[in-house]
Amino acid sequence: MSAFISEPARPPLLLKLGIWIAERFTGKVMLPARILAWYPKAAIGSGFLEGLTAHGRNDAEKRLLRLVRLQAAFTVACPFCFDMNSFEYDKHGVSASEMVGLIDGFKDGFPSTFSNRDKLALEYSRLISTTPLSFPDKFVVRLKAEFSEREIVMLAATAAQVNYWARLIQATGIPPAGFSDKCQLPVDKEKQD
Repeated sequence: MSAFISEPARPPLLLKLGIWIAERFTGKVMLPARILAWYPKAAIGSGFLEGLTAHGRNDAEKRLLRLVRLQAAFTVACPFCFDMNSFEYDKHGVSASEMVGLIDGFKDGFPSTFSNRDKLALEYSRLISTTPLSFPDKFVVRLKAEFSEREIVMLAATAAQVNYWARLIQATGIPPAGFSDKCQLPVDKEKQD
């Protein structure tokens, strides 16, 4: 499977350097960066957006932001986004049962490992990633009771960033890069039968 368009044969030198750094860092061919080279301003802006993304100041914040990214990726149905954000999920404090819950939309309810903050952040990410946007007053009251203004902006920006990439990646037909190929999730025998 390939993208709708091919990458340019001769990207600008500055972009070649950026692509090289991204691919060296990820260990994968970064087709989004390569295709963005057709429009250097978009490539540079996207690079800044990615470089300034929130990563969290501590393990709890890093885990929460990873959950938000994964929820946004599932909500907008972006295979590349899920692939990239699920890479080494366990090293970001997300358990296999939590990943399975995200994948199946929490049909069996939230795992007991999720705190109220986790559940609220996941709901916020889903609301941010659903069209049309709607934030019920009761939800906003709960959100503001649990998160500071800084945290709300960080959660919103994180989910919005995934939405940006999802739209760009899906609009150009970019397939997953294989980040999660080695992602081992527990298999539920009942669901296979």
